[in-house]
Order: sequence, then structure tokens, then C-alpha cells
Amino acid sequence: MFLRSGKMGDKLDILLAMAGYMLIVVFIGLYFAKRAQQSSENYFLGGRSLGPWVTAMSAEASDMSGYLLMGVPGLAYWGYFAEASWTAIGLAVGTYINWLIVSKRLRSYSIVSGDAITVPDFLSNRFHEKKKIILSISAVFILIFFTVYTASCFSSCGKLFAGLFDMPYHSMMIVGAVFVVLYTVLGGFLAESASDFMQSIVMICALIAVLVFGVIYAGGMGNVIENAKNIPGYLSFTNIASPVVNSDGIQQSANGAALFGEAKKYNFITILSTLSWGLGYFGVPQVLLRFMAIRKGSELKRSRRIATVWVVISLFAAVLIGVVGRSVFPADASLATQSLAENVFAHLASLLFHPLFAGIVTAGILAAIISSSDSYLLIAASAVSKNIYEAIIKKDATDKQVMHVSRAVLLLIALIGIAIAWDENSVIFRVVSFAWAGFGATFGPIIIFSLFWKRTNRAGAIAGMLTGGIMVFVWHFLIKPVGGIFGIYELLPAFLCSCIAIVAVSLSTKKPSAEIEDEFERAKNYRDEEFAK
Repeated sequence: MFLRSGKMGDKLDILLAMAGYMLIVVFIGLYFAKRAQQSSENYFLGGRSLGPWVTAMSAEASDMSGYLLMGVPGLAYWGYFAEASWTAIGLAVGTYINWLIVSKRLRSYSIVSGDAITVPDFLSNRFHEKKKIILSISAVFILIFFTVYTASCFSSCGKLFAGLFDMPYHSMMIVGAVFVVLYTVLGGFLAESASDFMQSIVMICALIAVLVFGVIYAGGMGNVIENAKNIPGYLSFTNIASPVVNSDGIQQSANGAALFGEAKKYNFITILSTLSWGLGYFGVPQVLLRFMAIRKGSELKRSRRIATVWVVISLFAAVLIGVVGRSVFPADASLATQSLAENVFAHLASLLFHPLFAGIVTAGILAAIISSSDSYLLIAASAVSKNIYEAIIKKDATDKQVMHVSRAVLLLIALIGIAIAWDENSVIFRVVSFAWAGFGATFGPIIIFSLFWKRTNRAGAIAGMLTGGIMVFVWHFLIKPVGGIFGIYELLPAFLCSCIAIVAVSLSTKKPSAEIEDEFERAKNYRDEEFAK
């Protein structure tokens, strides 16, 4: 089973296996393409026809971009085990709570409030907008943050193929971007969700396979842990290791061992801010859309269980793979920068398995990238085409015109994403963390308040969204560089500021109309059967 790859023939076998996987994904896109063209609701929301398994696993696969198989293992490998672990814990808890309290109410409310098919649609309908300000703000923030997200996926593609096949990063990044765009244009939401289901299976199987065989190759979990203990602060939840790097960010080594300095403290405030990754789940459109698209509200309970189990296994396997990688590759020159360290999963797959099987396993990374980038592109395109073009610019637009605009926007986003991803030294995990904070702070608070606080009004919603979205930029670029207590993850302060703005502005302005309050109660007591009658 164990065979070190490196020969041209081996690399060709890996490439062929990955190409076979990509062909299967394309076939799924073609299969669903005809149905997707029937209406914009089918294209963007799949006609609310998803079953519990597809809903759950496509939601998590679309969320877990290349950072799951590249970013998280790379972070743990580099020495930031504590950060990777607390992030995983925060995401796991956030996943469960989001499915538990938000999913059913959002699905119900999105149907009651004008049968909304996008998150901006829902927010605008929720507050009975005539002037589509919420719609426009939502669409703009979605466009900004999903463009950043898309760039991280394209960067993942470039790094993956460049690292595996010694090909130029920029060429491979562009090839990956073209493939994702073509696939998304073809099939829309149904194709995306169906393929995401398949890709979620590939991802979790790949993670488990690499983890299990990696531990065996390293001589057992005892050897892995012993190696980690020899690195100051590495295997700790309150410290992080400190790699010794030169002026170019390359980790130094001596006698076949990577050099680490004195461990750095990971204090309570830092832990709290890292745990706040879980808050992001309340605002990420790719997950919220799945709540809206499931065929029955009663099936959300099963979806919650499936999603939570998948997330827990996947995230913690990803963290441990980084630890195993440090044992297997203690001082590998091809993993000697924080950016290059994100290739540790692919390196392990190439080392451990026969090239054909390595190709299938490595396709897990490709699965993560595709399953996320198609979601990001589709949602961003729908935000512009449905929520700006159709709702504001051309209210009598046909479904065909809406879809033409969405595809044009999709191409534009892809081009900007390619430009952002041009820097091959960027760290995927850090890029994703910024976009995640943006969505969490912009949409998370208003989604929660709009679903569960009747007093929330339109002015409060606008104030909360603007405060959250802008604060992410302010904290990340102006306050965070100060360091100290201000060095916390921007999601936490931005989320809290958004909540304060929603409450303060809602209470100081006119209460919602009786019609809106009545709709709130109908959504609260909604039943599928009653609505059908």
C-alpha cells in the first residue's frame, strides 16, 4: 500500500485519477443542467427539493473549502496546534447550534415572507422593504466577501497542482478557476448540491485514510505524540510553537530537525477569539441557503445530526494530520514556509499510497475546493442578478435575462478572484478567516435577531449589517495591527458591535408594523402541511 511517488509515471497516474474524478463532477453538472434552466428558483435554490443527507453534507462541503484539507493541516503542521484545535472546536459547536436554532425558523420564515430564494431576498422581505436598501447592502457585502473566498479557492488549486506536479502556480490556478466557472455555469444549485454531496464523502474518506495510514507510517500514535512533545509548546492548548525562520520566512533546520524557539503564550482572550469562528456559521450564505432549500422542515433534525458528525470527524482529522505530518516530515524543504506547509496533506497522500489511490485521495482536496468555490460563485452571482438587477434595475426582467446577468457576474467575480489569488505566497487559512469574519459579522447578528426578536426593525437591520461589515475591515486593517488585546480575531468584536447596533437602533426608532409582527408569529408557528393547504 505504501509507495513513495516521485517518478514521472507515478505523477501521471495521480493526474489521471484526479482527471477521472473531475469528469464525474462535470457529468453531474451536465445531468442537472436541463433542470437548472427551467427557472431561476431551480437554478439558485433547487426548487426546495433537497433531501436531508444532501442538505447536510452539501452544506458542510460547500463551507469547508480548501482550508479544511490545506489550511487547517498546514496551520497545525507549522506549529499552531492550539489555534487549529480551538478553531475546530468553535466551528463544531457553531455548526450544531446553527442547525439547532436557526435552520427550521429560517426555512419557515423564508417561505412565509414572500417565498424568498436568497438570503438578501429573505432579509428584504422580512422587513417589507419598498426601497431595496437592505437588498443592495446585502448584495454588495456578499459580492465583496465571496470574491475573497473565491480567490482562496483558486489559490488552493494553484498550490495543489504546483506542489504535486512541479507545474507553474499561476497556470494551474487559472486552469482550476476555468474548470470551476464552467461547471457552475452549467448546472446551478442542483448540480452544486448533488456534487457537493459526493465531494463531502470523498473529503471525509480522504481525511480518514491519510490520518490512519499516516499514523501507521510514523510508527504509531505514540511516536507522533512523542515527536510533538519534543517541540516547545507544540502539543498544547495554551501555547503555540515558534518556528525559527529567516528573513524570507523559511524555517531553519539542523541535523535533519526543524528549529523552534521559545513557545508563545496562547491566552484566554486569544482562545475566546479563536472559538468565535463558530459565530461565523450564523451568517454564511452557503449554509443558510441549504436550510431554505430542504424539502421538509421535519427533515432538518436528521440533517443536523449528519452535519455535526461530519464536521467533528473532518475538522479534528484535519488537525491531527498536521501533527502527523510534522512527525513524517520533520524538516522538509518543500514545507518550510507557512504557505508551503499547507501542502502537507498532499505530500502525505503522495508518500503513503499507490499513485492511483493517491490521486483519488488528493481529489479530496480538489473536492473541497470545487464544492466551496462553486457555492461562492453561484451565491455572489445570484446576489447581483436577483437582488440588484431584477429587484432594482430591471423589475420586469425575465428568468432568462436574470440567468444571463448572473453568468456575466460570475465570470467577473472569477477574474477578480484570479487577480487576488495571484500572490502564491498567501496563506489560505488567513484569507478564508477574513472572508468568514465578514459574513459572520455582516449577516450573523441580523439573521438571529430577525428570526427571534419581533422588535427588530428595518433601521436596526441596516445599522447592524453596516456596522458588522465595516467593523471587520476597521478591526482587521487598523486596530488588529496594534497587537495585545486588540490582536483578537476581527469576527468577535465586529459581531458584538453589530448586535449592539441592531438593538440600539431598533429600540430608538419606530417599532415594526402590525403586518410584520403578524408575519413573525406566522413564521414562528409555521407548519409545512398548513402552508400547503
